[in-house]
Amino acid sequence: MQLTVAQLAVLQADLAVRHPNAPQTPDGAFAVAEAYNQEAVPPWIVWRTAVPEADCTDLTSAEGTTWNWSAFIARSQGERDGWARLFSRGEIDAAKPNVRQAIADIFSGAQNNAPAQRTHIAAIGKRRATVAEQLFSTGEGSTAVPATLGAEGDLAYADVLRAWGR
Repeated sequence: MQLTVAQLAVLQADLAVRHPNAPQTPDGAFAVAEAYNQEAVPPWIVWRTAVPEADCTDLTSAEGTTWNWSAFIARSQGERDGWARLFSRGEIDAAKPNVRQAIADIFSGAQNNAPAQRTHIAAIGKRRATVAEQLFSTGEGSTAVPATLGAEGDLAYADVLRAWGR
């Protein structure tokens, strides 16, 4: 996780609340980083920034939704071309509003199972965040209104040491 100076300040303040008695040593920093790299409880939901097309078409979402090939095939050629273009780089960033709008446009209307397709792709575009990711995200963090990540991935023990001023 690459933290900005502002994010290091947020981490420093959070460390004082969550881990005020942690030893400010490399071993202490490693233990604290491990705690921040656990999934947030209660679950904090964020938009995924890298969603491969295969995840959309092959996986059942955490919300129990599935892809429907018949619904996709029933879309117009222009909509199917839009889908192919959307995934031309191999994956989409579901955190971007314009990407979510593109999916809504491709699966517009109420015919041919379009609402279920929109719901499924949105569900696949979400995931649970870690404690550290929650700390640096913005938004509600719910299944209905996922948060947007400000930093993604594991917090390194070196980040904890830097926040402690070590």
